[in-house]
Amino acid sequence: MKHASANDGKALSQGKTMEALRKLFTVTALTTTLLTSGCASIVGNSKYPVNVSSTPSGANFTITNKAGVVVHNGSTPNTVTLPSGRGYFKGEAYTITFKKDGYADASTTLETSMSGWYWGNILIGGLIGLLVVDPLTGAMYKLPEGAAGNLGNPLPGEAPKELTLLEIDQLSPRDQAALIRIN
Repeated sequence: MKHASANDGKALSQGKTMEALRKLFTVTALTTTLLTSGCASIVGNSKYPVNVSSTPSGANFTITNKAGVVVHNGSTPNTVTLPSGRGYFKGEAYTITFKKDGYADASTTLETSMSGWYWGNILIGGLIGLLVVDPLTGAMYKLPEGAAGNLGNPLPGEAPKELTLLEIDQLSPRDQAALIRIN
């Protein structure tokens, strides 16, 4: 009889251990799901590729964030991946300055806007996604796909640094008559 009750005690102890492990697993799974469920974080992004271009191309550019910190330097055309958030419930803004010899400098601003996926938290992600996850990760914001700088016409007295080829048919009759044959 003693032998049977020892086995019963051992089985009871194993059952309690298994039940405790199941509860721990369930609590861990639910906590992980709640902390990582933000609709915009799951479906959207918190970093976006931005195509940077200029007219004329080949301009050097510098990107600074809202705090005035330089986050990227490059030349056009280029694609740069930028974070859309800068803190809890704060979208980032960037200033891109374009420079090219013979042209006046130009600037443009990249502003974040609200991601449509953020509002999916009302249906899917719940309050945790709406008030914690997406605002913390920056996924509640999105950036435009591209930014362009127009450097305009060359500065007076400065020749453009680009070569333009024309066919003779593209010249006016007056310009054609002023040509000198060299072969």
